[in-house]
Amino acid sequence: MTRTATRRSDEWRLKNASEITIDVVVPVLNEAHVLERSICELHRFFERHVPFAWRLIIAENGSSDGTADVAERLASAMPRVKFLLIGQRGRGRALRTAWMRPEADILCYTDVDLSTELEAFPRLFHALLDGYDVAIGSRLAPGAHTKRSLKREIVSRIYNYILRRTLHVAFSDAQTGFKAITREVADHVLPLVEDQSWFLDTELLVLSEKLGYRIADIPVRWIEDDDSRVKIVKTALDDLKGVARLRRSLRAGEWARDPVVAAASPQFHGFVTRPWPTRRS
Repeated sequence: MTRTATRRSDEWRLKNASEITIDVVVPVLNEAHVLERSICELHRFFERHVPFAWRLIIAENGSSDGTADVAERLASAMPRVKFLLIGQRGRGRALRTAWMRPEADILCYTDVDLSTELEAFPRLFHALLDGYDVAIGSRLAPGAHTKRSLKREIVSRIYNYILRRTLHVAFSDAQTGFKAITREVADHVLPLVEDQSWFLDTELLVLSEKLGYRIADIPVRWIEDDDSRVKIVKTALDDLKGVARLRRSLRAGEWARDPVVAAASPQFHGFVTRPWPTRRS
């Protein structure tokens, strides 16, 4: 059975390209040493290759190394760069705060290290224009090319396998810092997400799929950042705790009683023991 979410409007897809608005969020925590280079590289790419009405939003979440000063200077120098001071740590909190602002038709984010190829951005946007509701850059989809340590490769594959086996989802890669959603998903799904940190990605994807929103897996080229300060093992353990929480909540049918879910999908009944197909060919 396919669950179909009720969508308010697809009118934004009918706009001219120059009228479609996109917010690209770059969450940052103690990234003063790389922020300017990354934002300038993103800015150049979007000027040359993205025909939509875009802006880059630096979402600073609790830095102590002068990142906020760099972000403020960049926003002052570049009209299409905006600075959003969150002040509290948590990538999930930063994304939630930026994405709940109602200005854009498409909301996406990329990690500041730009590990994912910038050339994948247009593919994300066109997937949403073609009718998908969520588009993710996948390191595990057929056609993807990844360069990363063996430890990260093993942890990632095990984690995504656990997701498929325990939560019965179809998307291939929950953790890549490269995703795009429609305003519809931000309005209907994001308020249901509890996590304020790294697990927000997984929780958003799982709930989106369970509510019948269509997810596009976009194979990408991804190169590990040697300077990454993500604590792989701790993050993986925290994510597994989040998976257990989601499984319990889905089994208990907690979201089926939520008024936001009822508005989005009256047919939602929580956890099932087989996949719910959400992607179309």
